[in-house]
Amino acid sequence: MKKKTIYILLILLLIASTGFAQQEAMFTHYMYNTLAINPAYAGSRDALTITALHRSQWVSFPGAPVTQTITVHSPCYRDGVNLGLSVLNDKIGPVNNTSFFLDYAYRVKLSKRSKLAFGLKLGLNTYAIDLNGLKSTDNTDVSAQTADNSILPNVGFGIYYSKPSFYAGISTPKLFQNGYSYDNISTKLSTEQRHYYLISGGLIRLHPDWELKPTSFIKITKAATIEADVTAEVLYLERFSLGVMGRSGDAIGLLARVGITDQLTVGYSFDWSFVNNTAKYNYGSHEIILRYDFVSLSGRRIRSPRYFSTF
Repeated sequence: MKKKTIYILLILLLIASTGFAQQEAMFTHYMYNTLAINPAYAGSRDALTITALHRSQWVSFPGAPVTQTITVHSPCYRDGVNLGLSVLNDKIGPVNNTSFFLDYAYRVKLSKRSKLAFGLKLGLNTYAIDLNGLKSTDNTDVSAQTADNSILPNVGFGIYYSKPSFYAGISTPKLFQNGYSYDNISTKLSTEQRHYYLISGGLIRLHPDWELKPTSFIKITKAATIEADVTAEVLYLERFSLGVMGRSGDAIGLLARVGITDQLTVGYSFDWSFVNNTAKYNYGSHEIILRYDFVSLSGRRIRSPRYFSTF
């Protein structure tokens, strides 16, 4: 594989990731992985909370996205200081994107049962291209054995409103639109696109033991179609849930969640992409999420999982 061909491949990968809003990682469990997209969520569970997620997208498709996130957050001093840490690793083919962000949220009590939080993200994003794994028809082509790395700072902002039966938030995790180049090429191969996220959800009691939880996740970015996830889950005894999801112009799927204990929750989702005959070449996308709440640092009891401020 000649150098020119490699550059063309990289450019196509990067253009594709931008054009389909895949430059930022995708989550089906957005309602349980909120800190990854909105810093104002930090500390909302009134406990030290750790959440880990793994997503394998378009399984069996070579170079398909694989994503992992780990978030940690906790209240530190009443509503004024809520801190968190968000780590994300997203790999698409030879391109690997890893970010480390500190999260801060300040909450304002609007009423006895509702709060409004303002959040800030601050951290670094590393962007790496490694061609060593690509097959080459020319063993003497040194360009196929090249790696390149960039480390750039970024900052994000978010607002999160919550009460027992409703939540809504707006955020942009990366305000700076950093540009990346490869090797000795001065021309930018890709520029991070600023994404705007809108999340919302409600809780409807169907029966003393059953509840319905509809949620939505809207993604907006320049030069791409607005994408929306809509999910409806049925909760039983506040511990078990089963739901369906739809992603506009892309996928449909199922998700399930089990509260093994009051502190440990496990979730799984499967979504099947149907756009542009993609389904012919992959076995769907799988996601696993784990969440654990440690003893409340504020001395207050962890609230019932039915409340959206704790999701």
